[in-house]
Amino acid sequence: MADPLVRFEGVRKTYGAGGPAAVQSLDLDIARGELLTLLGPSGSGKTTTLMMLAGFEMPTQGRILLEGRDIAHTAPHKRGIGVVFQSYALFPHMSVAENVAFPLSVRGIPRAEREERVRKALAMVRLEGFADRRPQQLSGGQQQRVALARAMVFEPPIVLLDEPLGALDKALREEMQLEIRHLHQRLGITMMYVTHDQAEALTLSDRIAVFEGGRIRQCADPRRLYDRPADAFVAGFVGENNLLPGTIEARDSEDCTIRLACGPVVTAQAVDCGARGESCLVAIRPERVAVSGVTASDLGEGALPAILQEAIFLGDHVRLRLSVGDGGEILAKRPAGVGTLPEPGGPAAIAWPGGAAFAFRPPPARV
Repeated sequence: MADPLVRFEGVRKTYGAGGPAAVQSLDLDIARGELLTLLGPSGSGKTTTLMMLAGFEMPTQGRILLEGRDIAHTAPHKRGIGVVFQSYALFPHMSVAENVAFPLSVRGIPRAEREERVRKALAMVRLEGFADRRPQQLSGGQQQRVALARAMVFEPPIVLLDEPLGALDKALREEMQLEIRHLHQRLGITMMYVTHDQAEALTLSDRIAVFEGGRIRQCADPRRLYDRPADAFVAGFVGENNLLPGTIEARDSEDCTIRLACGPVVTAQAVDCGARGESCLVAIRPERVAVSGVTASDLGEGALPAILQEAIFLGDHVRLRLSVGDGGEILAKRPAGVGTLPEPGGPAAIAWPGGAAFAFRPPPARV
């Protein structure tokens, strides 16, 4: 990235002498106008990364550049960065307008300009008629909008959002995801967003950086991350995947022939796997698995015999669990009302398109 707004260069963060690293050798650029999401499980380093950019944590080593200036040891209030927390952090004794105006007041912005900026900020988050209310008079979604307006009212170069929707119910959370996405698209604000929710990351992001063990495992746009995961961790963490253990019987630069531990032989793209004779995991998305009722003699080329164990109706789709070979199990999804299925306990055939399966090295065992 030629001229990033933010750049992390070799950033590392440890707690205590000789303690484990919360963030390890982090190199990451954020483009101007980008919405970058840091995604990962608890303890993966994503929130620590955000806190180091905000100034609430200091890196143990490395540089953090904002518009080309090293801010790694600059006080938080001198960085000019907007931050939105999960708890909203609104002042209960202040009105909505006073909360939004607070960053302008501490910067010495004249009153007339403050009032105009607050008016525009509240209109931006659709709270024009709420200026005189107190936070406790607002719903959770309205409080989150106030926190967003306050973070953006002083026109910071970047806004950081640390799991801002975690306290909301599912319906409101999904509504706010789209609102943040549309706000970003309309205003072109640079944002760094932290979440452990894969669906939220896919909905919001221009790019997603997947964290695990203090490192970025993959950073890509949502479509590439979902369709072309870089390793077994990303394949298993982003969305739902069948991860089937097996052994490589043959491979070239592009494909592997793999004997699954449950018996069948399949072909998969060689993304991050070893040599012949080594163990691997085969990843196939459930929605790519086609299922049909069939007898063993009717199997087409490339199809595997299976037994349908259960079919669970989930409204817009049916979730299928099938046994394969000697103790293997595969999940499949199909749109509700499309085609017919065998009865549970009956024979089936499963297949997937070429290029839908990927072969990865098994992740190292955790000690």
